[in-house]
Amino acid sequence: MSDAGFLDVIAPGLMTSVQDLGRLGSQALGMPVAGATDAMALRIANAVVGNPENTGALEIGYLGPTLVAAVDGVRVALGGKAKLTVQPAGGEARSVKPWRSLLLRRGDKLTVGAVEEGGVAYLAVAGGFAIQPFMGSLSTYMRSGLGGFEGRALKAGDKLPLNTVAAEGEERELADDIDYGSGPVRVVLGPQEDRFTAKGIDTFLSATYTVTKEADRMGIRLDGDSVEHTRGADIASEGVVTGSIQVPGNGKPIILMADRQTTGGYTKIATVISADLARVGRMKPGDTLQFAALEVAAAEAARREQEKMVRRLIKGIRTALPDVMLDLNALYTQNLISGAVDAPSGY
Repeated sequence: MSDAGFLDVIAPGLMTSVQDLGRLGSQALGMPVAGATDAMALRIANAVVGNPENTGALEIGYLGPTLVAAVDGVRVALGGKAKLTVQPAGGEARSVKPWRSLLLRRGDKLTVGAVEEGGVAYLAVAGGFAIQPFMGSLSTYMRSGLGGFEGRALKAGDKLPLNTVAAEGEERELADDIDYGSGPVRVVLGPQEDRFTAKGIDTFLSATYTVTKEADRMGIRLDGDSVEHTRGADIASEGVVTGSIQVPGNGKPIILMADRQTTGGYTKIATVISADLARVGRMKPGDTLQFAALEVAAAEAARREQEKMVRRLIKGIRTALPDVMLDLNALYTQNLISGAVDAPSGY
C-alpha cells in the first residue's frame, strides 16, 4: 500500500474504473487502446487539480462511487455534471460543485450521484493513483482483466492507493463550460463505402438512430432504419479505429469505441471524426443521433478548432470562488429588509 494513503471505496457506483488517455502504440500486438471515452473531460479535470492531462482518473459510468479519504490532503475534482456531496466524519453532508477542486481530510466521505449530462464523468485526484502501469498506461481493459486497478471495475472494499498528499492552498475551478457541439454527428464516409447501395448510404445519412441498452465501452449499438449492403456485410478482417462505424448483416450501425478490438471483419460505412468522439463517448442508452458526412480536410479543421478550445479552457482555469452554499430557508423566511424610510417625508 502507498505511503501516501488511499481512498476507501464504500460503494463502487455502476461502472467505475481507472482510465487515462489510453494504451497507444500496442495495437500491432492485438492490444486495444482502451482509455477514457470522453478524453476532453478527463484532460480538463486533471488540469483543475494540477495533474498532467494523461494522469489516470476514475471514469464514472452513469452512477458514481462513495469514497472515504483515509488520509488528510486528498485533492479531487469532478469532471462532468453530477450531484456531489462531501460529509466530514461526524458532520453534516454538504453539496459541492463539479469542475472545482476540493481538499478532502481524513474521514471525509465523498459521494458522486447520477451523472446528469451524458453517461460518463471523471474524478481526478491530485498526483494520481499509485498503480503500476501496464504497457505504459493505467487504463483498465476489463474484457481481458488488464491494466488499471486489478484489471476491473471498482468494488466495495477496494483501497485506491495515492501517489501524493496534497497541501492546503487555494482551490481552482473551470471558468467556462465545454462545448461538445450539437446537430448530427459528423463522419467521413468509407473505407468500404462501395459496399453499400446509394439507398443504404442515404438511409445512413438521413435516419435517426437510438443508442441501445447494449452500448458499452467497446461499441455503441444503434437501432433505427437498416442500411442496405451491395453484396453482404463480411470482409477480410482489417484494422479498425475508434469511431469506425461497422454495419453487420442486420444493417444496424455499430460505432466502435475505446475498448474496441484492433481488427474487424464487418464492412465500415464511415468513421466518426475525432472532434466528435468525446460527444459520442458520453452518449447513453435512449439518446438519439443522426449522421452528416464531411470531407477529411473539414474533419481535420474541426479537430484543430476543438483543440484550441481545450487549450483555452485549461488556460482559463482560475482560483475558485468561495464554495458557499446559500441558506435558502433563511432567505425565504427571514425579514431581510429593515430601516426603510419614506424619502419625501423623512420618516
